[in-house]
Amino acid sequence: MLSRLQLFRPYDRNPNALRYRRHPAFCLTKLRGIIAEHSEAEELMLQRHARGRKSLVEIGVAEGASAFALRRVADVSAVLYLVDPYLPGRIPGLNLTKLCAQRNVNGCTNATVRFLEDFSHNASKTWRTAIDFLFIDGDHSYEACMRDWQEWSPFVEASGIVAFHDARTFQGGWPREDWGPVMVVNQLFRERVNSDWTIIDEVDSLVVAQRI
Repeated sequence: MLSRLQLFRPYDRNPNALRYRRHPAFCLTKLRGIIAEHSEAEELMLQRHARGRKSLVEIGVAEGASAFALRRVADVSAVLYLVDPYLPGRIPGLNLTKLCAQRNVNGCTNATVRFLEDFSHNASKTWRTAIDFLFIDGDHSYEACMRDWQEWSPFVEASGIVAFHDARTFQGGWPREDWGPVMVVNQLFRERVNSDWTIIDEVDSLVVAQRI
């Protein structure tokens, strides 16, 4: 089992380093590593709260960097559901980003992985499974992020976790106050008391809340 993927972190490096190599074909041909849109501190925090969990859902998968990190620490009997529409590219029926994600996530054999190739608001309509770890990192508009929370959080069990990415401003960071996830987290947890949920951890742009 791979201990780590070779990662490119656009937020940690000079963005020009990936200017001409962001296309997933460069990943598939091993001319670059997988692009991780999260910082190393965020990855470590995700893993800390996902460790030992048995029913995990990630909304917004991209090339699978965070999915790989989650799979490494999930319970051996866990199921990791990866929700992403992976819309067709220029070649009908083919999405190179999806191929990257499948290959990268399969670099680890812990737990079971199930790709749900659909928009999160469609996948939620038929969802019936309890969740103990939910990672919201899909459409970053306010409306979509709030909808992901409203439609998926009811399935999170007591003491379960919901993690929001790009949901917090910090010195030297990339999110802005008008970003959808920032506005959603502020509205849900900072501007009023939520008797059912509380923020338990934060680092860089990542915010982790737990059902009380």
